[in-house]
Amino acid sequence: MSQPPPKRVPSVVNPRYTSLQRLRQLSYVLDNAIPIPGTGYRIGLDPILGLLPGAGDTVAGVLSAYIVVEAARMGIPRETLVRMVSNIILEVVLGSVPLLGDVFDAMWKANARNITLLESHVDMPQTGRKGDRLFLILLILGLAVVVIGFATFSVIMVRFLISAISGG
Repeated sequence: MSQPPPKRVPSVVNPRYTSLQRLRQLSYVLDNAIPIPGTGYRIGLDPILGLLPGAGDTVAGVLSAYIVVEAARMGIPRETLVRMVSNIILEVVLGSVPLLGDVFDAMWKANARNITLLESHVDMPQTGRKGDRLFLILLILGLAVVVIGFATFSVIMVRFLISAISGG
């Protein structure tokens, strides 16, 4: 008779590394997924979404904020979370300038920067406090105000430009 196959012991998967891998993939799609032919440079969906006045910057901001929320859940220190949100705010503020802002989005790559910040802390013992929800809520609310504010600004500017061009 043949022997039954040996029982496989499931490998222990660290949830922090699983989350990090998911966040790396999101960052890659947002910042580096599309190669520009003839160059060694890559862009992602973030600057492409930014071409849609208002809605594009809002969607990109929400996806970027997800990375920060997950980083907070992983226990990343407050200072790092603030730096991550600052990267996003800079991208949103400067990215709200029509066309030139999209070029800045393609070059700044806030999500890739934030993944680098996250990776520098992922192997460290958890120094952040997972229970510090008020700080995270205030941080994300501040980010939401900036993203929505500049998305609204973009829409107003596009309407103004269209009105000025059409003479109405």
